[in-house]
Amino acid sequence: MIRILLADDHNLFREGIISMLKGENELRIVGEAGNGKELIYKFDFLRPDIILSDINMPVKSGPDAVKQILDKNKEAKVLFLSQFTGDDYLYSVIKSGAKGLISKNCMKDDLIFAIKEVCSGRKYFNKKSDKELKKIIKRFENLEMKQMHLHLNLLTPREKEVLMLVGEGLTSDQIAERMNLSKRTIDTHRYRIIHSLGLQSVSELIKFAVLNNLEEKRKNQLYE
Repeated sequence: MIRILLADDHNLFREGIISMLKGENELRIVGEAGNGKELIYKFDFLRPDIILSDINMPVKSGPDAVKQILDKNKEAKVLFLSQFTGDDYLYSVIKSGAKGLISKNCMKDDLIFAIKEVCSGRKYFNKKSDKELKKIIKRFENLEMKQMHLHLNLLTPREKEVLMLVGEGLTSDQIAERMNLSKRTIDTHRYRIIHSLGLQSVSELIKFAVLNNLEEKRKNQLYE
């Protein structure tokens, strides 16, 4: 029996999914959520086998809610069900940590297949191959990197120094010692850098800092 937590801000749509899956002995809707915040609460309370969620929801979006859930429950399995399945939406779903995306216009058999695939630990992104997914991810990551590099000019010299040291793998304590500043000051700089670059988390900051350092080293080697 696969226990499903269904999240969508439209009651009629949730009722439609419940009606569609009624009679499927292997599947059971154990809970419903009308927004991202409620989804997080219901997941903690119900601990379903899989989340079936819309992307665009009030209070907190589906991907934002899923990121928060996966931060604490890395084994959580998520399949997004959305009327929007373009590459930009697909990338936001992948970035959230979810393993699947399927159109709301899908047939019943396709939905059941996708649920079982994701619940089994496999991926299901509208029948796209791993090669296609890798191309999409690379394209959007490159766009994000270009946008963030444009924002680098917004950083102060000290923030740029902190970013460089983060990219070298130093912790806030180590950076504070290196720069002769307090850890609290370094944490404040890190927060401002995250905000200025449009990042979502410390892990994204670390990833960008490492990639930025590698790019700077590559440029320096070219001009040596």
